[in-house]
Amino acid sequence: MLNYIMITAASIFFGALIIPNILLIAFRCHLYDEPDGRKIHKGVIPRLGGISFLPSLGVALTLTIGLNMRFCGSEMGEALGGNALTLLFLAAALLIIYVLGIADDLIGVRYRAKFLYQVVAGILIVSSGLWINDLYGFLWIDRVPDWLGIGLTIFVIIYVLNAMNLIDGIDGLASGLSIVALGWYSYLFYNAQDYISLLLSGAALGTIIPFFYYNVFGKAATHTKIFMGDTGSLTIGLILVYLSLKIMNLTPDGVEADHNLLILAIVPLLLPCFDVVRVFMHRVREGRNPFLPDKSHIHHKLLALGFRQSKALIIILISDAILIMLNYLASSCVDATWIIVCDIIIWTLCNLYLTSAIRRREKRIGEKLY
Repeated sequence: MLNYIMITAASIFFGALIIPNILLIAFRCHLYDEPDGRKIHKGVIPRLGGISFLPSLGVALTLTIGLNMRFCGSEMGEALGGNALTLLFLAAALLIIYVLGIADDLIGVRYRAKFLYQVVAGILIVSSGLWINDLYGFLWIDRVPDWLGIGLTIFVIIYVLNAMNLIDGIDGLASGLSIVALGWYSYLFYNAQDYISLLLSGAALGTIIPFFYYNVFGKAATHTKIFMGDTGSLTIGLILVYLSLKIMNLTPDGVEADHNLLILAIVPLLLPCFDVVRVFMHRVREGRNPFLPDKSHIHHKLLALGFRQSKALIIILISDAILIMLNYLASSCVDATWIIVCDIIIWTLCNLYLTSAIRRREKRIGEKLY
C-alpha cells in the first residue's frame, strides 16, 4: 500500500507539472478546439491534455519500481519478472496508440488508419500471451480455443478503445469513468496480490486526477481548461482494457473465490461499451453514417433534459458505481449470462425512459411557445 500511495502521488505530481506547460504551449501555438454547432463548450480550449498521460505514468511507474529495486532488495524484481513480458508489449502498444492520438489531435487521422493502428496495438497485447481464454460461463461457455480467444481479444481491445474515445463528450466524463474503473481494478489487484498490476493501476489513477481537475474546474476565460483529446482517451482506454484482461487471467482464488472473474473485469467498462452500441444502432436506424459524430450519447440525453454538465456527470458516475456494486454482488450467485442480460435490460429501460422524458419536455416547451 505504501508503494501504491507513492506511485499515485508521483503520477499526480508529474501530471500537475506537465499540464500547465501543455496549456502554455497550446495557446502560444494556437492549438485549441474551436466551438461549433455540435460541440457544447464555449471559448477556445486545448484538447492536448492526454499528452500528459504517458509521460506521467511512465516516470512514476519506472521511478517507483527502480527505487524499490535499489533500496528494498530483490522482492520487486521478482514480482516484476512475472509481468515483464506483458508490460513490455503493453509499452510498445501504448507508444503506438499515443503517437496515433497526438497525430489525430493535431492534424486529424482517417478512421481507417486509426483502425489499422488499433489492430496493431491489439496484436501486440496478445503477442505477450495475454488474451481471453475463458468466458467464465457467459453464453454458457467456459474455456475457449486460443485462436478464438486471440481474435476475440483483438476485437475487444478495438471496441473498448473506441468506446472510451466516444464517451468523452462532457467535462470529466471519460476521466471520471476511468477513475472509478481504476479504483475498482486497484481493489481487485490488491486482493489478488498482483502488485505490479496494482502499481500500474495506481500510476494511471494518479495521472488522471490532475487532468480531471483542469478539465472540470478549469475556466476557458483564464486559459486553465483542457480536454484530453484522442491521445488521452485512447491511451487510458488501452490501459483499462489491459487491466481487465489481467483480471480475467488471474486465478479465481486470487481475487474472490465465489465471484465471476469475467463480470469483475468488464463491469467498469459496461457503461461506455453499451453506449457505443446504442448510438451505433440509433445512427443506422436514422439512416446516418454510424461513424460520424452527433448528439445521441447518454450524456447528450441528460443535457437535453435540462441538466447542467456537472449534474449529468454526477448522475452518470453514481450510476456507474451502482452498476459495479450490483454486478459484484450478483456475480457470486447468478450466472454470468443472466447478469449481462439484466444489465442490457436495465440500460435499455433507462434509455427509453430518458427518450420519453425528453419528448415530454419538448412537448411542454412547444405548448408554451404557442
